[in-house]
Amino acid sequence: MQDLASYTRQEQLRDGRSVEIRALHPEDEGDMLTALDHTSAQSLQRRFFVQKRHFSENERAFFMKVDFENHVALVACVEDAGRSLIVGGGRYIVSAPGEAEMAFVVIDAWQGRGIGAMLARHLIALAREAGLTELTAEVLSENAAMRRVFAKLGFKPAAKLDPHTIQLVLALS
Repeated sequence: MQDLASYTRQEQLRDGRSVEIRALHPEDEGDMLTALDHTSAQSLQRRFFVQKRHFSENERAFFMKVDFENHVALVACVEDAGRSLIVGGGRYIVSAPGEAEMAFVVIDAWQGRGIGAMLARHLIALAREAGLTELTAEVLSENAAMRRVFAKLGFKPAAKLDPHTIQLVLALS
């Protein structure tokens, strides 16, 4: 199995722009916070299910402490004015033997370009390589765009956890 902490792949958007999908690094924290600053309250609510503008020290530590075994995190980076910017991120966290929950977010200015699906495809491939058998995702019922992305990736509705969320499941084996 490859060293996931050094994972990096180049992808191309439909408009021809290059996107680097790579492992989240500890030194990315500042760039991740900047990306979140460029993400609307609605997009953050769709990701975290609550109004979210600031993250506590414990939350930041949790999101940045990635072991690439039970917690795998990738970022999507683009070049802008000679600087690499994080425009999206995704992760899966093992929740039970063989199973993990996946989530991702793309900053608003970059939504609708396929970056979320790119991140998800890489996470799915890494989960399969790690021997996981199932990925789940929890999505707000109202989030039709995200539900379409997950449907295209093969996720199926499994349960309605409450009136506002849907659990989606992808069998990896």
